[in-house]
Amino acid sequence: MDPSAFPFPVSGRVISALNLLPYELYSSSPDSPTPLAVRHRRGNSALYSALSCLDRSAWDSVLVAWTGEIVGYDDRVQAVLSSTSRTKHSSDPILNDFRLSPADEKTATELLESAAADSGSKIAPVFLYGGDQSRWRSYAEQVLWPLLHYILGEPSDGIEEKKSWLDYVKFNEAFADRIVEIYRPGDVIWVHDYHLLLLPQILRQRLPKAYIGSFLHAPFPSSEYFRYLTRRSELLEGMLGSNMVAFQSLSYARHFISSCSRLLGFESTATTVDAFGARVSVNVFPIGIDAARVERDMQTPAVLDNMHAIRELYPGKKIIVGRDRLDSVRGVMQKLQAFEIFCQMYPEKVENVVLIQITSPAYANSAKIERKVSELIAHINGTYGMLHFTPVQHYPQQIARDEYFALLRVADLALITSVRDGMNTTSLEFVVCQRDSHAPVILSEFTGTAGSLSDAITVNPWDSVGVAKAIYDALFVMSDDSKASLERKLYDHVTTHNVETWVAHYLTALMGVIESDSNSSTTPVLDSPRMYAACNAAQDCRVFMFDYDGTLTPIVRDPAAAVPHPRVLHMLETLAADPKNKVWIISGRDQTFLDRYLGARIPRLGLSAEHGCFMKPIGAKDWVNLTEKADMSWMKDVIEIFQYYTERTQGAFIERKRAAVTWHYRRADPEYGAFQARECLNHLENTVTQKYDVEVMRGKANLEVRPRFVNKGEIAKQLVREYTSASTTGSAPEFVLCMGDDSTDEDMFRALRKFEGLDQDKTFTVTVGPSNKRTTAAWHLLDPYEVAKAVGALVGITDIKEEMGSSL
Repeated sequence: MDPSAFPFPVSGRVISALNLLPYELYSSSPDSPTPLAVRHRRGNSALYSALSCLDRSAWDSVLVAWTGEIVGYDDRVQAVLSSTSRTKHSSDPILNDFRLSPADEKTATELLESAAADSGSKIAPVFLYGGDQSRWRSYAEQVLWPLLHYILGEPSDGIEEKKSWLDYVKFNEAFADRIVEIYRPGDVIWVHDYHLLLLPQILRQRLPKAYIGSFLHAPFPSSEYFRYLTRRSELLEGMLGSNMVAFQSLSYARHFISSCSRLLGFESTATTVDAFGARVSVNVFPIGIDAARVERDMQTPAVLDNMHAIRELYPGKKIIVGRDRLDSVRGVMQKLQAFEIFCQMYPEKVENVVLIQITSPAYANSAKIERKVSELIAHINGTYGMLHFTPVQHYPQQIARDEYFALLRVADLALITSVRDGMNTTSLEFVVCQRDSHAPVILSEFTGTAGSLSDAITVNPWDSVGVAKAIYDALFVMSDDSKASLERKLYDHVTTHNVETWVAHYLTALMGVIESDSNSSTTPVLDSPRMYAACNAAQDCRVFMFDYDGTLTPIVRDPAAAVPHPRVLHMLETLAADPKNKVWIISGRDQTFLDRYLGARIPRLGLSAEHGCFMKPIGAKDWVNLTEKADMSWMKDVIEIFQYYTERTQGAFIERKRAAVTWHYRRADPEYGAFQARECLNHLENTVTQKYDVEVMRGKANLEVRPRFVNKGEIAKQLVREYTSASTTGSAPEFVLCMGDDSTDEDMFRALRKFEGLDQDKTFTVTVGPSNKRTTAAWHLLDPYEVAKAVGALVGITDIKEEMGSSL
């Protein structure tokens, strides 16, 4: 993929933001003349390999990442504290203010850059100081990680979580500072994983035109779990600062979209979320491994020596291998329970099989799971072991890479029983290592890899008997030809869907999204200076037409709660006080609501209710019923249909007006409500609209049935005609401002744009919503706060947006 091939500005550089650098700094002692050194960091090899692919591509690349805990740093802090006879406390000002000296930080940066340069990479390290270094991981690993894996924490007073949240925000802001420092226009910023969920939105605020993509390597839970997070809105909004958000599997992407709809109320499709005036693409790209590197590393002399040693330790045994982090979601307990069932069901095979389980430390507190695992292993070995044989060999340690690949190569079966996982790279590496031996892999259906390795033996880890049978079949029943056939398919998939493919597919999709955004037909932001100039130049008649819900007030779940903000009322009253201004509220609301909250407070306000069915001219006391002579017998049929769907849609309700009937589902489940609305719409169109002269209008989370001959467009035309006739010169109004947010307001926009004699340069039709919204309006504003700001400025109110934002 050539960066120069795109029809929009691209610098050709990718800035990758990652939690940790692939190198760690360590300090030998506080008194050492060279206190800092660099070594490779264990873990995340698949991701580091993936990002290193960029260094071998046509793209330039720089990795922005935290240095991580500087090993020995706390000893250096303690040395400073000891010299002042102080004790280490997390709130101690000396501890919190301690940092590497400028000279040490410069040295550290040079060491890290040199280590990266040796492997052909470029890095920009992020240094963080203050207190216990692990504080920067706390929220991500103690709060976020468990919940992403469906683990709920114990109830607490929230004090520690609040502290860790503030550190999480600072952590993300530190990354933003570093990226902004090195950013060049046209750079692609690629944000990785749950430590940096806030970063895309922070960057979007600082770099509005940046190309930003994010990828979550962990699972994303159902909205019913994600909603437990007290900071759920901030985290989702942070992710939605990206042009594209991607996940390991389709189910995770669906959960994310559902959370955005249910928890934030954003409109969405199966692949997009509309947020903050932009359409965010949601995609799926299962990560691969560096298969070529695995094939190279698995054939080193050290690996061959270790293979020989392992075979000598377990002669004639069928070796089952497992490597997992020791936490509750990796399924180590489920694996051991299934192995115990295997021993019970097939006692004659017990001496022929050994399970070698490697575990590494968990992110969160794992003392409880460690104890349970140790007890279960002791039970299995005590029950089925002998003096000369131990069926479960447990190694709770990080093992060398040569030992790891040797274990994968000599194994007769890989057993992976995660109960929740992002992408399990052990399964992919096992497939490559079994290129010649063809040993099968048993894979939990709950791993992110299961969707990719469709030819693996998939199991439900909670079904111990099923897993035990799968172990027996894989070791003693499956033929060599069957194993070879499965391995060939798996090997072809893993070697073709490798890290290079993953990086290429992700960047291609991201650039496609950006290109689509740049080519899409967008509505420009309202040119406020131009509008102000046209308004001030009008000396005879100025007409203002405003929708209510979604335009003057935000959309809320309870329509009765959408009362006008005092500052909006003040704005409208000031606007209507000028005799030249003819200010109208043209709404779907009924007369009672408009009278109570607007007409009674601002007498010089014109009102139109129920999408044009009723009018109350400026200064009048009574309403005019424009549907007085219309046949309203259709209402009975409509209410019966709406009642049918209300009874079957929890949270839905019917609003009966004098000339219209509305079915609201904004309180219902967003997905089910939208589904029921489509069903109801089809029902109405096949019955009521065939029988009566009515139309069904789709609004925001509602359906409304009304007479076909009245709509907001007709009201807009009637007002322009009336003010044209009233003019001393017989000319149309010199200035018209019309604002609305949904499909019913499009009737006004179309009517005004087609009205003969109306100067279109002085007619401002403004839709409220994102710039890529399909509309006939000439301009757009993002939300009601922007509307208040623009209209408020016409009457000299400059702080209205800030006041509304702080109160609503």
